[in-house]
Amino acid sequence: MSSMVDWSKTTKSANYYGSTSFATFMIIGRDYLLTCPTHPPATCFLLGLLFAALPYDFPLLWSKEPVSAAYFDQLETHLRFMHQSPPLISRVLNIVLATAFSGFAIKMYRPSEANLLFDGASAILYLIGVAVYTSNTIKGLRAVSEGVWNTDEWKTTREGRVQGEVILGREDSLKVLAASNTILALVLIGVLVLQAGQWYAEKKDREEPSPKKEKKGDSNKKKQ
Repeated sequence: MSSMVDWSKTTKSANYYGSTSFATFMIIGRDYLLTCPTHPPATCFLLGLLFAALPYDFPLLWSKEPVSAAYFDQLETHLRFMHQSPPLISRVLNIVLATAFSGFAIKMYRPSEANLLFDGASAILYLIGVAVYTSNTIKGLRAVSEGVWNTDEWKTTREGRVQGEVILGREDSLKVLAASNTILALVLIGVLVLQAGQWYAEKKDREEPSPKKEKKGDSNKKKQ
């Protein structure tokens, strides 16, 4: 790992991709969303999607009030509509994720120590989010779309198509989907915190005087 790091590169180097670089805008967003709306920055875009799902997830996870069967029917209809949406919708999501990982690839090319710490940790969080999405969210949406809880096979065996696969009940599966959205939101917030930490570290580094300037100041004092 140490051989991958460019130890000569600092936050003041010309080839350093820091918090104000184009690659960071690809990852988290900010003004780049206005200048290039056809390539939406990933983190803010995904957090917006998860925030839109919060009204559906809140009664399942955070409310003490009992959830009625009619609410589960409404939520199942909503999720089925989402999963059966045109392929263009899923392709947009793939473009968003590709934008984020392209930003990480740019920042992690011959990385500095700061890139390795902040951007490397952010990339790991994104990989965790992708793992949660593929293992929980996609699987749950497919179960909702196929209506597995209404099949005779599930009612008798509670097993899926894969041998040894056990499918949870409808209420538990919908709660798992809601919990997965919460995990994904925390992961994305963690990415924002790491990128903000990188910006703060760069700011403190710029405020510190360089050794060359200190030497020049000392030499001028000696001449005087």
